[in-house]
Amino acid sequence: MRFLLALLLIGSAQAHELRPGFLQIAEQAPGHYDVFWKQPPPLRLVPVFPATCTQTAEARGSLDGGAWLYRTTIRCEPALAGQTIAIEGLEAFSTDVLVRVQHASGMVETHLLKPERPSITLGSDAAPQRTAFTYLILGVEHIALGVDHLLFVLGLLLIVRSRWVLVKTITAFTVSHSIALAAATFSVVSVPAAPLNAAIALSILFLGPEIVRTWRGESSFTIRHPWAVAFLFGLLHGFGFASGLTNLGLPREEIPLALLLFNVGVEIGQLGFILVVVALERAFRVLEVRWPAPALRVPGYVVGTLGAFWTISTVGTMVMR
Repeated sequence: MRFLLALLLIGSAQAHELRPGFLQIAEQAPGHYDVFWKQPPPLRLVPVFPATCTQTAEARGSLDGGAWLYRTTIRCEPALAGQTIAIEGLEAFSTDVLVRVQHASGMVETHLLKPERPSITLGSDAAPQRTAFTYLILGVEHIALGVDHLLFVLGLLLIVRSRWVLVKTITAFTVSHSIALAAATFSVVSVPAAPLNAAIALSILFLGPEIVRTWRGESSFTIRHPWAVAFLFGLLHGFGFASGLTNLGLPREEIPLALLLFNVGVEIGQLGFILVVVALERAFRVLEVRWPAPALRVPGYVVGTLGAFWTISTVGTMVMR
């Protein structure tokens, strides 16, 4: 059965701002389900249930922060356990859909559907273990696809001059964005998306001139104390990380576990990126690779140029609204 919803195409989003969809299915009685679908803008995705399911209530839609929310009820004979559900259209987009199913028995399973795997068979024995792993994957993917966050980390690496300072800087960034991530997820602090995106872009642009100062052998507060700057701007990036989790609309009782695992996933992705950069730099030294002087400055120019581009783009978008 097609789960027919009146989907609207609204607004536009930058590639690194695509949000995952969220499908929650709660079995209230054997074979009877409440369905909640959060449509990620501006995509056209449709949940598809087995042919043995029928929709028993008209879908009610509402707009929330640019995403369309739909609620309805369905009846399935037999029940959904052991059957397959899919997200039609997912294979055409570079985003994910988190599916959370609560069975009448009390078992809860969570799955992350991807363009290359847009369907899932419910009720497998591995479902409870997969729940925790799903939030971990979401965190890793969020940092891996967050080019703006990775550029900020790269800018810090280009400024740091010693291994001990690098440890302090990364630790400060980790602590600060973890604090901000928790505050945003539990709704202690709320930051509007448009100013936040502009501030994150500005933090990348800020590092551009500091990188140039290191080339010239000059000094500044940022160069002497990069950990302090990492902590300050890490708060902004933490609120940015939170968008990947808070936009899902998870049940409050599941937020603490999701927050912990999502943050661990973010840290794994971030540390993986840092290790790759450090390993490459070390490999070039060991192999005595001699780069032309202009080539050595390309990463710094990339950080500054993209920071300037994103700052102008985000501020311009904010002014035009």
